[in-house]
Amino acid sequence: MFKKILIANRGEIALRVIRTCKEMGIKTVAVYSKADEESLHVKFADEAVCIGPAPSSESYLKMSNVIAAAEITNADAIHPGYGFLSENAKFSKICEEHDIKFIGASAEMISKMGDKATAKETMKAAGVPCVPGSDGIIADFEECKKLALETGYPVMLKATAGGGGKGMRAVWKEEDLLKAWEGARQESAAAFGNDGMYMEKLIEEPRHIEIQIIGDSTGKACHLSERDCSVQRRHQKLTEETPSPFMTDDLRERMGAAAVKAAEFIKYEGAGTVEFLVDKHRNFYFMEMNTRIQVEHPITEQVVDYDLIREQILVAAGVPVSGKNYYPQLHSIECRINAEDPYNNFRPSPGRITNLHAPGGHGVRIDTHVYSGYMIPPNYDSMIAKLITTAQTREEAINKMKRALDEFVIEGIKTTIPFHRQLMDHPDYISGNYTTKFMEDFEMEKA
Repeated sequence: MFKKILIANRGEIALRVIRTCKEMGIKTVAVYSKADEESLHVKFADEAVCIGPAPSSESYLKMSNVIAAAEITNADAIHPGYGFLSENAKFSKICEEHDIKFIGASAEMISKMGDKATAKETMKAAGVPCVPGSDGIIADFEECKKLALETGYPVMLKATAGGGGKGMRAVWKEEDLLKAWEGARQESAAAFGNDGMYMEKLIEEPRHIEIQIIGDSTGKACHLSERDCSVQRRHQKLTEETPSPFMTDDLRERMGAAAVKAAEFIKYEGAGTVEFLVDKHRNFYFMEMNTRIQVEHPITEQVVDYDLIREQILVAAGVPVSGKNYYPQLHSIECRINAEDPYNNFRPSPGRITNLHAPGGHGVRIDTHVYSGYMIPPNYDSMIAKLITTAQTREEAINKMKRALDEFVIEGIKTTIPFHRQLMDHPDYISGNYTTKFMEDFEMEKA
């Protein structure tokens, strides 16, 4: 087992990893930028190393600084959390070259699954259902036009190097195709330095449902059932739940089997998520694979009583997975609390928290790195907490979330707490009748 793990991340996920390491008797090293000097992950780690100024490009994304921090503290493993370097094939390779275990996917695995066109080809070969569309990158507009006719409108243009909704365009009719093609390519080139595009059939009334998997070094994998992540704004998840209100026992078995097949086909090692689009007829299609721990992993932990970070560390140390699949015994919902103003188009709201009261009670979990007096820097993602409620039924979990949101006080900045409180009263959410388009028609009621 590892003696010391460096956590190459910040905020709540860094603190989350530190907690499990401590429970396992493993020493921890926090890294931080100058903007994060007062963060709780810095305070609770056994050691802390400043790796640069506030901009992430000069700190959390600077591989040489992270590796140097690992070497001077004699860390024998690095946990990347999510975001930053967690899905960076070059960083995974550098860790390997420096004899530091990267608690995540191998460089080869990240490369294979990180490029969406390559990932789709790999999944087709594995026999996993994929959305109809282009076989790889589209050569030019003429091929794009021909392919759209073959696939049938509506279609979705996607940047092969994309993420966060950049380089994506929905096209409903042929006369709109050229404008969408040019706009998506320009946006993708500006954001990723790559204007490669592929095309998929646009799935109508889609749900975004992902399957949590764990694979070990022997090539064996198991799944821990699904999470429904359909409530999104600009392709960013706002809330997640498990089990999905749209799921049936038969669909869960088929999606779980497909996810395990995908993981075992590529001999995947570590925690990962196979993400699917599910249409209104409950047909499911592979969308992408995330080769890291997910923001929303706590809800899975709550319903199957399983520490996913611990399992990541064990698998990285060579311990095989149990081989059995896990199914939800309870219902759990996560609300992402962001430092944003939901009454003002979710505008970021960094600044100092002047007062904080966190909710508690049975079935309430909070993952956060903030506290009263903490200064939220403007340099990073705006998520400051995850509020998770767990109960015997979905109705109870929603009622528990309403109560917890009413108790959650964060003053000095704007947060998305009012949004989530209104969401929990929305009739379509209460009935489980929502898709990835839900937020297009959602309007905040005045405070």
